[in-house]
Amino acid sequence: MPVVNVTLSDGVVITHPDLVNLYGCSIGSETRIGPFVEIQKNSSIGKSCKISSHSFICEGVTIEDEVMIAHGVMFTNDLYPRAASESGAMLTDQDWELVPTIVRRRASIGSNATILCGVVIGEGAIIGCGAVVTRDVPDHAIVAGVPARVIGDARDRAKPHTDNSRASAVGNG
Repeated sequence: MPVVNVTLSDGVVITHPDLVNLYGCSIGSETRIGPFVEIQKNSSIGKSCKISSHSFICEGVTIEDEVMIAHGVMFTNDLYPRAASESGAMLTDQDWELVPTIVRRRASIGSNATILCGVVIGEGAIIGCGAVVTRDVPDHAIVAGVPARVIGDARDRAKPHTDNSRASAVGNG
C-alpha cells in the first residue's frame, strides 16, 4: 500500500492494503476503505465513513462523518483540465485551479456517480447510481440522472431502525 504522509485515526480498516493508494490525506476513525481506492493529498475523510472499491477521491475533496461512497465513485477538482497549453507546452501543477468539493455528514453517493468539483452535497443527501452531479445538492435531497436533478427527499424514504429496544416500544418485540 503506497501510504505517504497519511494521517490514519484509530480503527481505520483498509480491507486490502496492497490495493489502495493513499497519500497526503487524513482518514477519520472507524472508516472502512475497500480495494482499488485512491485518496489524494489535501483531501479529508471523516469518521465512520465507508469508501467502496474502485473509488477516486482527488485533491481538494472533503468528506464529513458517516458518509457512504459506493463502488466506482469519481470526484474531479478542476473545471477546465488540460494537459498542454495552446502552444503545446506541458502544463504543471501551477497551471491549474484546484476547485474544492464538500460532502456533508451522512450523505450517500451511489455506484458510478461522478461529482464535478465545486459542489456541496448536503447533509443526508442521496446521490443515485450513475448520476453526474454538476451543482450543489440540498440537505436530504435525492438526486439522479445526467445531469443530476432532485427527485425526492431522503427523509421520506428513511429505513426504520431495527434495534430491539425500539421494536419492543412499538409492540413488535
